[in-house]
Amino acid sequence: MAKKHVAVLMGGFSSERPISLSSGTACAEALEKVGFKVTKVDVGRDVASKLVEIKPDVAFNALHGIFGEDGRIQGILEFLEIPYTHSGVLASALAMDKGRAKIVASANGVVVAPSRVMNRFEIGKKHPIEPPYVIKPVYEGSSFGVVIVKAGQNTPPAEITGPAWHYGDNVIVEKYVAGRELTCTVLGDKALDVCEIVPDKEFQFYDFQSKYKPGGSKHVCPAPLSPIIYQNVQRMSVAAHQALGCRGVSRSDFRFDEEKGELVWLEINTQPGMTPTSLVPDMAKVSGLSFEDLVKWMVEDASCMR
Repeated sequence: MAKKHVAVLMGGFSSERPISLSSGTACAEALEKVGFKVTKVDVGRDVASKLVEIKPDVAFNALHGIFGEDGRIQGILEFLEIPYTHSGVLASALAMDKGRAKIVASANGVVVAPSRVMNRFEIGKKHPIEPPYVIKPVYEGSSFGVVIVKAGQNTPPAEITGPAWHYGDNVIVEKYVAGRELTCTVLGDKALDVCEIVPDKEFQFYDFQSKYKPGGSKHVCPAPLSPIIYQNVQRMSVAAHQALGCRGVSRSDFRFDEEKGELVWLEINTQPGMTPTSLVPDMAKVSGLSFEDLVKWMVEDASCMR
């Protein structure tokens, strides 16, 4: 029987290109180990013609950020009728929009932090909400453009409206929740184990360097939590996944203020990282799935009309 041919889509042209190249390389190597024929595709504007040329049976989507996880590449794959991994067009577009995703998740029993979506130029010189708060680009991932405004800070950060800002004009302004950083993977419709992320002391929070620098953070899986908090993280991860219509693998991120007993959902990642320092492979391993098992499951789960 002929080997199934998998095109691993990687690279792209978002801010997260380097992470995608790392994710794609790791996934391609794992897929080859379990017996698939693999073609790595560094995605450019000619991706449709490349896919028509190589004729894969499945597209493994290892792209991150704009064009990779916002519904656009998914639309191309639907048009070409190539089965693909992860979420479909609508779920990808919705989850990428942090403001709208929070509205949908909240309406389905997921606890979120108070927030508002604004044009960055509306922020001006007055705080849009009482500090402390967080400003995030609506459409970015990997903590690009995330700014924490501390209590006692007199004015909003100037970089939000400065010429060096290149993360889009729409930002989400969200109440800052102190405490522990938690995350949970959903595989299909099942929550895997919960993981706690402990950034190294040199980092203010779980930022880009903390995420991807070797030793930048420690992943504690399973997270040392009370059973009720552990189960609430899993329950809300599945609820968000299902409410937004996600498919395949997703990862939800949370903050837990232990002193106040406050657990809030921050966002969902429909194309979570698959690099050597990424969270999903760690959570899968604790739940009994090797990296090879995980990527094989994702290929077998691939389809159109997701």
